[in-house]
Amino acid sequence: MAKIKITLEKSVIGSDERVRATVKSLGLHKTHDSVIQEDLPSIMGKITKVKHLLSVEEAAQ
Repeated sequence: MAKIKITLEKSVIGSDERVRATVKSLGLHKTHDSVIQEDLPSIMGKITKVKHLLSVEEAAQ
């Protein structure tokens, strides 16, 4: 399964509580935090909801 690197580029200050919960469920806490996740439909759905705050790229295998 492919892996993707997700980075929180913008702050969640002033965001809706659902946006904050989605960012937290991705494993991100602070601005410029990065996590590597599996490229699953559930993860991609979460990314789509908060794509204005994130940058996403393929992780080096």
